[in-house]
Amino acid sequence: MTTVRTVVTMAALTLRQASRRRVLLALAGLTVLLLALSGWGFARLAAENGGAALTTGEARFAASMLLNLVMFGYSLIAALGTAFLAGPTLSGETESGVVLTMLARPIRRSAVLLGKWLGLVVGGAGFVVLAGLAQCLVVLWTTGYWPPQPATALALLAAETTVLLTLALLLSTAISPMASGVVAVGLFGATWVAGVVGGVGAALGNDAVARVGTVSKMLLPTDGLWRGAMHAFQDPGVLGQLGAEIEGHPFLSEAPLTPAYLVWAAVWVAMIWGLALVSFARKDL
Repeated sequence: MTTVRTVVTMAALTLRQASRRRVLLALAGLTVLLLALSGWGFARLAAENGGAALTTGEARFAASMLLNLVMFGYSLIAALGTAFLAGPTLSGETESGVVLTMLARPIRRSAVLLGKWLGLVVGGAGFVVLAGLAQCLVVLWTTGYWPPQPATALALLAAETTVLLTLALLLSTAISPMASGVVAVGLFGATWVAGVVGGVGAALGNDAVARVGTVSKMLLPTDGLWRGAMHAFQDPGVLGQLGAEIEGHPFLSEAPLTPAYLVWAAVWVAMIWGLALVSFARKDL
């Protein structure tokens, strides 16, 4: 019971600390700016369609692709936010001696780590879900288009954020706060590029190049979860008409995620969190 109370307390404190950081204000500003720009863009798309709802195949295809493009922007904002919040939350407090003060009491390091991870997950996933939902409402208001599986798509974006946050937390137990954020965002971008390269290889029938994307999605599940979210945002009728033409497209996905891959993503998070716990437990405070 005491451990559970400690975890909940640490999660609440982490959320409170994160809300006071200036980086959060910057992320909020970027989100508002992206909402405004995308709203203007989707309004122009509707105007090109005669001001009517997007009912034709080409118009719905354009809306699906643009929505995925904008959602990738939110995914990148979430990646920047979680990476640069996770590092200072643990590594920064370790360097300043704040963690040592807390651990002077009969508190386990595992409870501290779990509480901080939980607080960051709630904050990061909550941001992605709220921003993504706001974007879907903007698209509905400007064009009349509503994605077929918004709940699934937003849940996958939240899972992507959780994966990157867990990685950043592991890195923060070993290197400086700034370095952990840079490395996490760099790996996020590299995995996305590898996924695009793998898709191009699959479209060209080059198995060796296609394997690059497959391996990268297993090593870091962010791109795989992102492509599952893209599929959930897309209009299924449009995908049926295009068929193999979307293979290799960076902002369209031809298939949903398999249950096995979702299980792997969960196992990956558990393994990385376990490594973070081992590293934090051995860290000299």
